Amino acid sequence: MSTTSTAAVQRSLVTQMDYARAGIITPQMKTVAAAERRDVEYIRERVADGRIAIPANIHHIEAGLKPCGVGKGLSTKVNVNLGISGDKADADEERRKVEVAVTRGADAIMDLSNSGKTRFFRQELVQTCPLMIGTVPMYDAIGYMEKPLVELTAEDLLHVLEVHAQDGVDFVTVHAGITRSVVQTFKQTGRLMNIVSRGGSLLFGWMEVTGNENPFYEHFDRVLEICHEHDVTISLGDSCRPGCLYDANDAVETAEMIELGKLTKRAWDAGVQVMVEGPGHMAIDEIAANVKLQKRLCHNAPYYVLGPLVTDIGVGYDHITAAIGGAISASAGADFLCYVTPAEHLCLPDAHDVLEGLIATKIAAHAADIAKGVPGARDVDNRMGQARRKLDWDQMWGYALDPATARERREASPAATEGTCTMCGKMCAVRTVNKVLEGTTIDLDAS
Repeated sequence: MSTTSTAAVQRSLVTQMDYARAGIITPQMKTVAAAERRDVEYIRERVADGRIAIPANIHHIEAGLKPCGVGKGLSTKVNVNLGISGDKADADEERRKVEVAVTRGADAIMDLSNSGKTRFFRQELVQTCPLMIGTVPMYDAIGYMEKPLVELTAEDLLHVLEVHAQDGVDFVTVHAGITRSVVQTFKQTGRLMNIVSRGGSLLFGWMEVTGNENPFYEHFDRVLEICHEHDVTISLGDSCRPGCLYDANDAVETAEMIELGKLTKRAWDAGVQVMVEGPGHMAIDEIAANVKLQKRLCHNAPYYVLGPLVTDIGVGYDHITAAIGGAISASAGADFLCYVTPAEHLCLPDAHDVLEGLIATKIAAHAADIAKGVPGARDVDNRMGQARRKLDWDQMWGYALDPATARERREASPAATEGTCTMCGKMCAVRTVNKVLEGTTIDLDAS
């Protein structure tokens, strides 16, 4: 092939998937390979066939994106949700949440702003934040177009999607799987909690009032054109995810998942990267089967799950119920965990809620990575064990997921005996054994 024709081919390549299929390794693939301790060819092959996605909008790359891989054989990634709401439109508080996400080790941020003019905040986020950025254009449509829901047209919704792509977001949730056929299944089978997805409920309402097919499904080829032009990864939204244990793995969730599998193939045929979103609420004993079903129906596309929450009654502590489900789902093969905060089901989370939700989810992701045998996942745990054996607290802070909180808790309750904590003091088992092995006197008394 001549130099001229080679250049022409490369100009026609846009997405990470395009390049991977052409046998070309991008800088983003190299970055992911280094971070994941994988050979770069391992990454390229799996980007080519869709098992790994590298959400990397070409505009965000220019702005300083830190590329991140999601999918088979990689560490489990964690997303933080934030954004301006109608009842609490405080952009400064959302910026504080962004700072927590960046400094405390999130892999992605989803801007779920849904009130007023949100574009400035979104553009600022893309230009200043190196993490993967995701959005849900459906949330933004009413405010952006300044129209009531039922007056929005298919062209309006596609225009909002295009604006988000132009602004540089790396992945977009598109609820294309809730078709009129899936809605019919929902009506025929019924549910305890009906439809709990915000985007899904908006589209359900729009479809019911207008009598039209889901515009993202009907015009999916145009969705793909927009996403391909900017290399936006499609996160296929689960409009019919279960909002309670009773609805988990029911007919309508499964019917939508079948549609998402079909849409995944269409996206890949167009060179567009895909992630598939999942539940929701689900009993512990059902989670592994759900992950296996998704991987089968959606052709091993990366699975992005919210929790799942393993009980419905953990209100105020749903970062814990979600972390339990997240650890199980990720160990079974899910690739990307959306965090849940203690404010879930109650209110818009504040920055402290974000921290608690993020750390709980990072614990779940790391625990799953150990179970999955992700390269190097156990290394930091082994180093922590060595630091604890030596009672080297400074090293322990360095290995902790949340060193600031760990240090603060210990320093707030100082121990009388150097090197120990107030739980055991002189009776610290580690200290006692160290002294015995060193041949040092064990200085224990009744005091």
